[in-house]
Amino acid sequence: MKLVVQVRLLPTPEQAAALEATLHACNEAASWVSEVAFARGEFKNFALRRHTYDSVKSRWSLGAQAAQHVIKKTCDAYTTLKANLRAGNLGRPGSTRYRRATEKPVVFRPQGAQPYDDRMLSWQIPGRTVSIWTTGGRVKNVAFTASLEQLATLALYRKGESDLLERDGMWFLNATCEVPQAPLNTEPVDFLGIDLGIVNIATTSDGEILAGRELNRIRARERGLRAKLQKKNTPSAKRRLKKRRRKEARRAKDINHKIAKHVVAEAERTGRGIALEDLTGIRERVRLRKPQRATHSSWAFHQLGQFIAYKARRAGVPVVHVDPAYTSRTCAECGHIDKANRVSQAWFVCRSCGFVDHADRNGSRNVRARAWELWRRGAQSTAPAPPPTPRGGPGRKRSITASDARCASPAL
Repeated sequence: MKLVVQVRLLPTPEQAAALEATLHACNEAASWVSEVAFARGEFKNFALRRHTYDSVKSRWSLGAQAAQHVIKKTCDAYTTLKANLRAGNLGRPGSTRYRRATEKPVVFRPQGAQPYDDRMLSWQIPGRTVSIWTTGGRVKNVAFTASLEQLATLALYRKGESDLLERDGMWFLNATCEVPQAPLNTEPVDFLGIDLGIVNIATTSDGEILAGRELNRIRARERGLRAKLQKKNTPSAKRRLKKRRRKEARRAKDINHKIAKHVVAEAERTGRGIALEDLTGIRERVRLRKPQRATHSSWAFHQLGQFIAYKARRAGVPVVHVDPAYTSRTCAECGHIDKANRVSQAWFVCRSCGFVDHADRNGSRNVRARAWELWRRGAQSTAPAPPPTPRGGPGRKRSITASDARCASPAL
């Protein structure tokens, strides 16, 4: 399976200036190519090259490989836009958000990621350096830092392209690796149900509650601090806001990685599969009061589900997504469904048989039961969905980029 290993570059000031100039040139060229593609209505890679390739090379002093990657990146952006429009992620046709996305060409940020192949980037893993192409020439001996696990993965499984990107003044390389995966366990003894929630992020059918209140307290504190700094609006407050950018997202991502790793390890150890709720579209279905919206929008359940899916696939653990309807109102013992069964956020009391349990644990047991029933009927593992089939004609080989692979934790 394909995973991404992210390493941090440690360039000197001169090297960083060359990398920054390269990213700016490539993304400026990509924005111009996007305008041409939008005006002509031509979004296919090979057809778009005929109109833009020579101009991109001469106007922005890009090499042949860099120019081709700029054009391909533009086509990929429009492919992603079309998929989002088709899936309804940008609103309904005719809505303001839909029109904004379709009435003007795609624009690339100056610090947007740029793909590199092996002709433009070479790795010296024992010395922890890379040699990378820039608009000012080849820059050698750019140091990078990585853990021992990352170095081993890069040395053994790196394959395909890597993405160069800048974030908050730091430089990273996202390298695509094809790592081996265990054969799928086609005969699980049972399923480990996972109930996803806001107060308790994940609760297993074994009764284990994973990372709930602590993360919510941290998120509330971060929101309060941001509100204070935004209200103050002084130069010092703006500097502190910039410094704390994405801090909450990074913490949530780290916690989701730990939860996913623990869940998959437990399921693999006991020979079980994993049962998850299919919560697609829940943000559009649920109406909330204004004080609840920030908490609900901070709920990274999709990211947690993705992490569990790819880690399970690597470990050979089957994953089944089930319909979450009425799992919080259904008694896991007798099957009685009643809204009054949920007496509070934390407790479940069945009005029919008197069964009492933690509400999230009861829900996770219902998720487990539904997954087991689906599996016995022949449901397939969804850990995760296979990558899309290349649409090129015969003889066209699609290169693998870091954007195509599944995101992995830094230490895998």
